[in-house]
Amino acid sequence: MSVSVVGQALAELVPAGSRVLDLGCGDGALLAHLQATRGCTGYGIEIDDANVLACVQRGVNVIQLNLDEGLSMFEDASFDVVLQIDTLQNLRNAEVMLRETVRVGQLGIVAFPNFAHWPNRLSVLRGRMPVTRRLPYQWYNTPNIRVGTHADLGLLARACGLKVVDSFGIQDGEVLRFAPNLLAGTSVYKLTR
Repeated sequence: MSVSVVGQALAELVPAGSRVLDLGCGDGALLAHLQATRGCTGYGIEIDDANVLACVQRGVNVIQLNLDEGLSMFEDASFDVVLQIDTLQNLRNAEVMLRETVRVGQLGIVAFPNFAHWPNRLSVLRGRMPVTRRLPYQWYNTPNIRVGTHADLGLLARACGLKVVDSFGIQDGEVLRFAPNLLAGTSVYKLTR
């Protein structure tokens, strides 16, 4: 089972035995990893047919759903942890989905590519949109409908009335607490109501 270095670091944030909802779960690798290594249970939400099939083949419970339609099918605090890993930047309703993340889960863990990471800044200074391991697409074929920074997510969370429990960056699998807006390719926030 192949979980990315970022996925492995994020898995450590999920308490053992948690009931987890993974929004935009992709092929289910992270949820399968959480089930196998941390005794977690739960569901993945995914829209892509091939990814839904991959989840089923991994033994991951998956619901095919467009996240832009919301999470009304779930009651408040249905899950211990709701993961939103590399999903927020692809959604049209980012504010609604942040609120829904902490409504449905007691804890929300949100991670996304940090556009303010120094190589991205350098690329923009050179007049080009960044293409990196973390942002591997050209500007014209990216699934990301928005870009944001570590600092931006903190401001958005607070504007949505959410409590930031913790925030940090991840770079090369290592947690960065010093200057994550500049030094980390991935931004991570732990949020509650």
